[in-house]
Amino acid sequence: MGIEQQGGPKTAAAKVAPAKGKLGVMVVGLGAVATTFIAGVEAVRRGLAKPIGSLTQMGTIRLGKRTDNNSPLIKDFAPIADLNDLVFTGWDIFEDNVYESAAHAKVLDKDLIQELKPFLETIKPMPAVFDQYYVKRLNGTHVKKGKNKKDLADQVRADIQAFRKTVDRVVMIWCASTEIFLEPTPVHDTIEAFEKGLESNDISIAPSQIYAYAALSEGVPFANGAPNLTVDIPALIDLSKKNNAPICGKDFKTGQTFMKTVLAPAFKARLLGVSGWYSTNILGNRDGEVLDDPESFKTKEESKLGSLEYIFQPELYPDLYKDIFHKVRINYYPPRGDNKEGWDNIDIFGWLGYPMQIKVDFLCRDSILAAPIALDLVLFLDLAQRSQDLRSIGIQEWLSFYLKSPQTREGLYPEHDLFIQSMKLKNTLRHIMGADLITHLGLEYYD
Repeated sequence: MGIEQQGGPKTAAAKVAPAKGKLGVMVVGLGAVATTFIAGVEAVRRGLAKPIGSLTQMGTIRLGKRTDNNSPLIKDFAPIADLNDLVFTGWDIFEDNVYESAAHAKVLDKDLIQELKPFLETIKPMPAVFDQYYVKRLNGTHVKKGKNKKDLADQVRADIQAFRKTVDRVVMIWCASTEIFLEPTPVHDTIEAFEKGLESNDISIAPSQIYAYAALSEGVPFANGAPNLTVDIPALIDLSKKNNAPICGKDFKTGQTFMKTVLAPAFKARLLGVSGWYSTNILGNRDGEVLDDPESFKTKEESKLGSLEYIFQPELYPDLYKDIFHKVRINYYPPRGDNKEGWDNIDIFGWLGYPMQIKVDFLCRDSILAAPIALDLVLFLDLAQRSQDLRSIGIQEWLSFYLKSPQTREGLYPEHDLFIQSMKLKNTLRHIMGADLITHLGLEYYD
């Protein structure tokens, strides 16, 4: 944003444990996003490609004054797990191994998948927790059976315990489909109520919540790549704090919402008004098929609609933003496959109220954008768990940078502005590593 530094307050010496040994990555849903993530990591490890889009791998962080010219790679500054130490496993509702699933998804080139085939074939999914009530358009054939949801959660915990014996640390990430829209109920209020709900098969407890409960119960950090109601409930927030298992927001910020969190802050910074923002998407992958169901679309719609109101703050700028007409549409269009098209029409107005328009047509690749986000969330959650300052606070708001729906403590509004999110993320890294924070004041250069 062109904002500059002043040497801010210095934090205490770094209290972050080193990244020793293997980091186990447990992925829920081995579909297009997950296989692109896993295959991509292996391609990078073999020197076949660059980890483009990954802040942990290619990003730098400025330390000290601009005149110091000290901007190391983030992975050299903080003790982030090495890609060679990542070990993958996961669950899926279909029996396809990661090679078969990647070939079916058709995101990556056939030649690349073929070259990685020996590795990808070794990752075979465990049976998944699945209930078609929560994802109407899918019919799982590789699923766990149990007498109740508590039994299913115990089976997932057993999977975690078995995998943990082969690695040194574990992180779990949800890369599965969007569930139907759910709102919090009393069963989500406390750990005790939640556990009783598991035993009684409470309808308000979806599969994603079962996975999250299992992970957090085992002290495993959890990331949610979909807009489901999952860890954003009091019971699982408390469990996260209790077991030093960090959590963050939800729904990977990939295409259209990513663009909104770039453009909307620019309009607000220049005090340009917005009267309407119409967004439509077409995509043809499994995600598009799932979102063709109105109940799953409702979950996604809530996630995609939230960013503009928080960025624009219409209560503070009523002349500019109080009457925005904001519409979001998602259409399943099989010929497009994973190559989603996000089209936006933005009606803005400027000096003296004169109207203008902006059109954005983002021909993006959904899983290509999501894969480095998944990687960074896994590595940063692992880092958070090794940080004395971060591990016990539960919600990692500094990871909002990656998510459509940032999570905060109760009573605190979420920050959606991508540039503020970026500054928050890097200052958090500086803080836990004992470096000067950057306030961007910069007056010391002109003393």
